[in-house]
Amino acid sequence: MTREQQTHKAPFDVDAVVDEITRFVAEQTRTSPEADQDLFTTGVANSMFAMQLVVFLEQTYSVTVAGPDLQLSNFRTVKSMAALVGRLQAESAADSDV
Repeated sequence: MTREQQTHKAPFDVDAVVDEITRFVAEQTRTSPEADQDLFTTGVANSMFAMQLVVFLEQTYSVTVAGPDLQLSNFRTVKSMAALVGRLQAESAADSDV
């Protein structure tokens, strides 16, 4: 990747990702989740919804959630999902720079 291409690459906007994931969770569960609310202990999410979250994150942010990333801790809160997306996108970008 050239320096010019790097300059035009949009930075990761964690607030926008948090907002988008929050909207998705709210629409799917008919709740108003807080960004740091544990979705599983509060009954908002269950294992079936966790799979929907994986698909949503993969399709929306062009990431692959697999192996060790499929841990409940990555999906407990909207913030933890946004952090996962940021990390996966950064790893993908680093791999494409090689």
